[in-house]
Amino acid sequence: MNDTHTPAPPSPSSELRAALSEAGLRAAVTEAEVGSLVRVAPLDPADARQLARLIRTGTKRALKAARALREICEGHRIDLPGMRVRQGRITLGTVQVDDAARLARLLGAVPPATEQPDADTVRTMFGQAFPRATCGGTLSVSVREDAPEILELGSIDARTAQRLISPLRF
Repeated sequence: MNDTHTPAPPSPSSELRAALSEAGLRAAVTEAEVGSLVRVAPLDPADARQLARLIRTGTKRALKAARALREICEGHRIDLPGMRVRQGRITLGTVQVDDAARLARLLGAVPPATEQPDADTVRTMFGQAFPRATCGGTLSVSVREDAPEILELGSIDARTAQRLISPLRF
């Protein structure tokens, strides 16, 4: 038997404390008394500005990709009203079945035999076309039980978004 000990990952507070220190920012970071929240003590204005710049720099690629993807989809008359960037990932959000079918066809999905595909058919179309169009990227696609005419599209990273943009360009 091989008894290897894997060290526990650092706590979120120690990870944040180290990152702030590496960035030259001075802020006290502590575990909250209740729950698993991490508390950051008030920052001086210069450190707050620097932290904001670092966050924006870290999310710039995803924000730029989301903006480009939104503009291209609008050009194809595909509405993705719930698209947002969160934690460096682009969540595509809800989409009407017709818009999702149009997007899947633009990505190379084989059009269904029926003119008005249902949500399950469109989900299958995405499952086939998305990995090919994005060089192996994955996207979760689910049908809303309470609204079968709407699909929920999951999140992708900025690199996958860039690969998604390429086949959609005019």
